[in-house]
Amino acid sequence: MPRYLTQHTLACLTRQGAEALAQRMQAGGTARAERVLANMLEGKMFVDFRADSREALEGWLKTEGMHFDSRAHRVGNAGRKTSTRRLKIGYALTAFAGTSL
Repeated sequence: MPRYLTQHTLACLTRQGAEALAQRMQAGGTARAERVLANMLEGKMFVDFRADSREALEGWLKTEGMHFDSRAHRVGNAGRKTSTRRLKIGYALTAFAGTSL
């Protein structure tokens, strides 16, 4: 199943609220979060999702009422080597954050 990376802005969300949101994303349905990275100081969250398609993921986020900053970006799929997937996620995070890792 393809993997997608999304960026979310956490406006006025407590640490407990961010944890609850991450658990909700990991419970999933049409889409399921595998990893969640949150920066509470900057109010940003990056989420690595598995979903059938970009449209399915974005539709699920909208129906769940979860705002995302831009389009979901595909970063790989289950058939690739782990090191290649990590590298692609690193490039995607660099593109989102505008900094090098």
